[in-house]
Amino acid sequence: MAKRINLNADIAEGWGAYNIGNDAELMTIIKSANVACGFHAGDPNSMHRLCMLAKEQGVSIGVHPGFNDLWGFGRRRIQMKPVDLEYMVAYQIGALQSMARYSGLKVTHLKPHGALNNMAAEDEEYALAIGRAIKTVDPSIIYVALAGSKMQWAAEKLGLPLAREGFVDRMYYDDGNLASRALSGTVLKDAEEAARRTVRMVVDGEIVSMNGKVVKVEVDTLCVHGDEPTAVGVARTARAALEKAGVEIVPLTEMELPGQ
Repeated sequence: MAKRINLNADIAEGWGAYNIGNDAELMTIIKSANVACGFHAGDPNSMHRLCMLAKEQGVSIGVHPGFNDLWGFGRRRIQMKPVDLEYMVAYQIGALQSMARYSGLKVTHLKPHGALNNMAAEDEEYALAIGRAIKTVDPSIIYVALAGSKMQWAAEKLGLPLAREGFVDRMYYDDGNLASRALSGTVLKDAEEAARRTVRMVVDGEIVSMNGKVVKVEVDTLCVHGDEPTAVGVARTARAALEKAGVEIVPLTEMELPGQ
């Protein structure tokens, strides 16, 4: 049986009169979409539009909750009480569930956005708060967590479905966490380089950090950031390289995930 992997994208990140990214084109390449729910980006119209497009393309949909930070696109770190974070995430799950009803689709996963993702990868209380929101609203929702992070630990501790995530278009630190966007070269824009690294991650189970350290990793899903101008080219090239290596690209709901 061919090795399987899920390809996801952070998507529907426009707001009001503003469109960010090429959602329509990306949706023909990916198999799961992480939908912005109005806090860092997105609004009811963008969520509805994306859900209808997902139904057309056979793409599974998930919540992409972020901090309440439209100006900073959710990429500024915010310190808050874990319980407040829990309710904020639960609120965003409910928002997408409501809009998903128009398409007849079920919300199948949750992947935190931006600074929230980075903080929850390192902070047990943030990781658990996100997990508690999932468990309360719908415990069947898959917690998409950076491989080896505190989010993976929280999903396992709470008994939630888990998908370990790697990144097609990002560089890593030696400890397996994502390297800061503030550092030059940490967002991969060269499609061929991103594809080579992606195949190595999936086939060989390893990443090479920005300092050249080889880090072992197991991933179930791979992310492309839809707001990057290079997103479509990077996603298409990575998918082609994976398929050439004998890897099948499937929706997250068709992956055999840890604990299932």
